[in-house]
Formats: sequence, C-alpha cells, structure tokens
Amino acid sequence: MFHTILIANRGEIACRIARTARRLGIRTVGVYSEADAGALHVALCDEAHLIGPPAARESYLDAGRILAVARASGAEAIHPGYGFLSENAEFAEACAAAGVVFIGPPAAAIRAMGDKSRAKALMERAGVPLVPGYHGEDQSPAVLAREAAALGYPVLLKASAGGGGKGMRIVRDAAELEAAAASARREARAAFGDDRLLVERYLERPRHIEVQVFADTHGGVVHLFERDCSVQRRHQKVVEEAPAPGMAPARRREMGAAACAAARAIGYVGAGTVEFIADPAGSFHFMEMNTRLQVEHPVTEFVTGQDLVEWQLRVAAGEPLPAAQEALEINGHAFEARIYAEDPARDFLPATGTLDHLQLPAEDAHVRLDTGVRSGDTISPHYDPMLAKLIVWGEDRDDALRRLRRALGESHAVGVTTNLGFLRDLAAHPAFARGELDTGFIDRHRTELFQPSAPVPDRVLAIAALAELLRVEARAGACQALSRDPWSPWHAVTGWRLNDDNHHTLAFLDGEHEVTVNAHFRPGHFLLELPGGPMAVRGEATGDGAVLADLDGVRLRAGVVRVGETLDILCNGASHRLRVHDPVAAALPAEGGGGGLTAPMPGTIIAVLVETGEPVRRGAPLLVMEAMKMEHTITAETDGVVGVIRFAVGDQVQEGAELLVLETGEATDEPA
Repeated sequence: MFHTILIANRGEIACRIARTARRLGIRTVGVYSEADAGALHVALCDEAHLIGPPAARESYLDAGRILAVARASGAEAIHPGYGFLSENAEFAEACAAAGVVFIGPPAAAIRAMGDKSRAKALMERAGVPLVPGYHGEDQSPAVLAREAAALGYPVLLKASAGGGGKGMRIVRDAAELEAAAASARREARAAFGDDRLLVERYLERPRHIEVQVFADTHGGVVHLFERDCSVQRRHQKVVEEAPAPGMAPARRREMGAAACAAARAIGYVGAGTVEFIADPAGSFHFMEMNTRLQVEHPVTEFVTGQDLVEWQLRVAAGEPLPAAQEALEINGHAFEARIYAEDPARDFLPATGTLDHLQLPAEDAHVRLDTGVRSGDTISPHYDPMLAKLIVWGEDRDDALRRLRRALGESHAVGVTTNLGFLRDLAAHPAFARGELDTGFIDRHRTELFQPSAPVPDRVLAIAALAELLRVEARAGACQALSRDPWSPWHAVTGWRLNDDNHHTLAFLDGEHEVTVNAHFRPGHFLLELPGGPMAVRGEATGDGAVLADLDGVRLRAGVVRVGETLDILCNGASHRLRVHDPVAAALPAEGGGGGLTAPMPGTIIAVLVETGEPVRRGAPLLVMEAMKMEHTITAETDGVVGVIRFAVGDQVQEGAELLVLETGEATDEPA
C-alpha cells in the first residue's frame, strides 16, 4: 500500500478521499488554487501546495504543476477524484512517465471511452446493446441533418468527447438542428477541447440507470449493482438512489453482465461506471462509460457496505479486488441529494457569494455528509457550484425516503441561493415516492415543483418579530450597562414609552410584499398583532443563533440568521427569508437605471449574437456566457434595438455588469 498520495482535486471529493486515506494510515498531499487557500480540503490534508491562480486551467488542470508537487512531496500516487484531470489520458501517461501511480484506469481505456463515437463501436463489437444513432467522423451539417432525419425526430446531440450533460441538446424539429448543434459545439469545445458531436434517437421518458464496475490487474472484474440517476436538470443529476426502484433480479444480472463485458472489452482497471438508458418497455442501451469514480458513489457504498476509495487505492497498489462477485449483495436502500448553489426559479442558474451560514444534519448510521465547504466560505464562479451531498440509508426505499425528507428539513444555507427548498419539494412529491422516475421527471412535474411562494406564515412572522425584539432588548441592555445613569427610563428594556402605549412597530418585506407587526409589551411576554390575529409570544435567544420561542403556548426552537437587513428563519424543516424594512429608506430614489441587460453571475462572454443597431424581439438570444462550467444565454426582455454592446468574446464579466443596452421601441425588419 502507498505511504503518500497526492489528491489532485478540491472540494468534497478531495475531503472524501482524504478521510479514507487517513483511516488507512496514508499521508495525504493536497493542492489548491489562490481562491481555495482557506478551503476545507486544504485543512484536511496533511500538507497542501499552492498551484496557481483561481482559473482551473492555470491550477487544477495544470498537469505539470501537479506532477511537480508530487515529486517535491514524495507522493507515490495521484488520486484525481472526478472532473479536472480524472479522465485525461495524457495526464495518466505523464504520471507513468514520472514514476507516479495514477489511481485510475490505463490511458488506453480512458481514450477508448472518452471518445463517445469510438466507445459505441467498441461496445457494439462486445455485444453491449446501443441506442440507434450516428457516431461517424464526418461532422458536416449536411451529414448530421441527413442522419437526424433518418433516425426521426426528436434526436439527441451529444459531445463525442465528454459527459455530464455538457454539449448535449434535445432537438425536436429539423429547423432547430443548426442552432442546437452550434450551441452544443461551443459548450463541448469549452469543456473538452473537442467539438465533435454524435446523434442518437431520443427516447421519450427513459430512465438513466448506471452500473458500478471494478476491475483489477489480475483479471478480476465485478459489478456493485446499479444506481438510478433519472432525476436530472440540464441533463445533470440531482437525486440518485440505489438500488433502482422496480429492478427485477433477472434484469439486474443482465445489466451487470453487460457492464462487466464493457469493462473487459477495453482492459479496464479500477473504478468505472457504465451508464445505460432504459426505455419504458424495459430494454436498456449503452450510453457511455465514465472512467473514474462517480459523484454518486456513496449510495453504492451505503447499500454494499464497501469503501470504493479504499478499493481504488488497493487496486492501484496492485492488490486483487477486495471481494468476489458472489460475496457482494445489496442491503437496504440509499438516496443522495446534491445540494447546489443555484436558483431553481431561474432555470437552476448557478449562484455565487458568501456562505454566511451552513447547517447540515448530524452524521450517524443512517446519514452521511460529503462536503467541502463551511460557514463563511466564498462560493466563486471558478468551480462547480455543488456545496454538499446529503446521503441517507434505510431498511427499504420508504424508510430511506422518510430519512431523506427529515435530513433535508434539517439542512439550511444562508447567504447563497441554493436548491434546498426544491429538493424538499422533490422528495415530498407523491410521484417520486411511488418511484415513477424518468429523465423528464422535473419538467413533467414543473407546476407542482415550482409553485409561487406562499405568504410567510404567522408563526414565522412571530419568530422574526421575537428575534428582532430580543435583539433590541439586548442592545438596550448593553447601553444601560454602559450608561452613567443606569436607572434612566430612556435605557429601559421593558418597552417604556413617554406618553404612549408601550408598543413597537416592525415592518418586514416578504418578497415584494410589506408586512407590519405591532408588538405590545406585556409583563413577561409580547402581544403581537399578526395578519391572522393576535398571538402571545415569549422566548430567549441562545448563543448558537437560535431562538427558543413560546407562541401561544406552543414551544419550539428556530434558527434565526441575520445578515445585514435580511432575516432567514429556519423552522420546522423549512427556510423563510424576510427583510427588515425601513419605509423611509425605501422611499428614497434609486440611483442609476436605464435599459441595460446585466450579467446574472460572473463569467466569460463566449458569443455575441447581435450587432449594434440590430432590431430584436422579446426572447431573442443576445449573448452567451459561460459560468461555472455551463453555458447561459442572455435574451431580450422586450422588443427593441441593440444599442451599445459593452463586452466582446473572451471578456470576463462580473455579476451585475451591464452587458449591453437595449433601446426600447418598435423592432422592425430593417436596422434602425
């Protein structure tokens, strides 16, 4: 076994690898960019080396710098995690040339599966079922159009060199093909340096089922059963589970055998995932093989009792597989929910900012947390926006789902927009509970999953008011203690007023709606006038940011996080946001204004689709940004004429930067 390994990654996967290495007594060397100097993975490794600026291409993707750190630190092996250099055949070869073990498959296997077109041909020869499609080298628009027509619409465009939903587009009509192909090529070129596409028949309401495989250098190949990864947004997974709901034992054996055949066909070694698409009739087809550890590997670990990172380390050190196929079995059911910094209401647009508060449930035999962030960390635009993975286990699917719902209810993040509320709604959806899964689940249930926010309940308003009143009392008490006249009624904390009823008026903004709460001071409690009627409240603030409240005799504990004028109330498995409202300040005229379109987040301009003076209609695409590994199209909010374009292709922009000016008016067919 190795004495020292270098972890060539960041975030939760680097932390997860470090934990297993520590358990095995292996020394860990971390790497970090300037943006990650204070990151959790840096603290968890035995030592860590700065490798460059925040941009991944100048740090985590710089193979030369990483190998230099390996030599300097005495690392015998490099674990690439997932993403970055994990599926880079040239890096695997460079490791071998430097005398460092690459904890992953041989370079030849990476190349075989990294090229999706070549992979399809290999799998066809190995007898693995394929989705009908075109995987050829001729990438001319005419050929792609001909092949798409022969398959019949809808078709799926996929990047030949990549995965993870990047460079993937569903095309439902021939008229959409050219624009979709151009967009897919841009995204594929940016993500993988290769813009080749393949065309496949698009299966309606398919399930995404993948099989975990493992192989060693002694000829051993096993599978560790399947995961259902059907619940996706932007072709990227949101919730995964193992085993797949409704999977018959015979079908499980058939898919496992096909996955092992795929691994043997390319001389595979290490951890890999063979991804299949399954249609409603029950047939399954090979999609791709990920030649690395997957983000969702913890659900497999939970139901098999195996540590897959330990398996990786042992296989890379030349040991045989830790278990034979007949010794592996499924025990119980597990879910993984990916907690992202993103806004589901804005088409899951990634979010950035400071994570002012992060609360996650305690880990135990049923709950596991894989995270690389802490309260106070900055979520930057340079890397993937995933904050944490919440993994739960139960005796069966119903048991695991109950635990997932509870654990999500105990999870809160403040300061950065997250998908936690969406995950709670998803886990509570009846169709999800019934296991009625396919890759269109989110879109099909969009109405229920994206309902307009309901008004904040009286109970939450009462807690917010109580927290503010306790804050005022604490501040007044501090002033009283410092006063030369502590007996002055002006420093009283009992609500004393001169010639007035002892009350206080609090104003909150619930979204755009103002809510007023009158608080009357009474001996030992406050009487609140709430939208739903009066409520007697009392309570105390704890030292950990919580409020112990008594609301008309109902006692509960709620988290209250105040950042500036924003209050986040964490209560009964839900999170509510209010702003403390100052009507006088709100009445002041705002500065600036104009007809500009602004960047929704920091990123890079990768395409300018219009010219100055060009008339555009509402919804027309204007520019394309790349941020946090995804492409985002900026569209016109109204009809108008393009005025000043403030940025060019390649320019870096900050969140809120004015990208261009759209002069309102009649959009005609001729330039203005």
